[in-house]
Amino acid sequence: MTRPRFTRSITAGPDDIDELGHVNNAVWVRWIQDVAIAHWSEVATPAQQDAYVWVVTRHEIDYRGNVVAGETVIAETWVGDAPRGARFDRLMRFMDATGRVKVEARTTWAIMDRHSGRLLRVPAEVAERFLE
Repeated sequence: MTRPRFTRSITAGPDDIDELGHVNNAVWVRWIQDVAIAHWSEVATPAQQDAYVWVVTRHEIDYRGNVVAGETVIAETWVGDAPRGARFDRLMRFMDATGRVKVEARTTWAIMDRHSGRLLRVPAEVAERFLE
């Protein structure tokens, strides 16, 4: 079973930079969330987007290099394994123009019923959109 990958290009702006002159750690977390949401928006049906919302339960981030203002990275994300109950792990990496990994992350997401706010098992028809 192949794992479809989603990519997005991101350019660091002046507001993304911390006092050390590179992308702030909190910005990486925001980018991880933005890319994950964009991936969901691309693969989920409109009915699924209306019915469900994802929440982060864990971030594990490894910083391997710095990114400065004006530098562009390619974010690549995919779901590594089938869901476990309400949760699955999303893998993500950010690479520079040469393919060098700057940041890698494993984030755990849980699915909720948008209307009741309750966690639920990841429906098979949702999981298959990530695991085809």
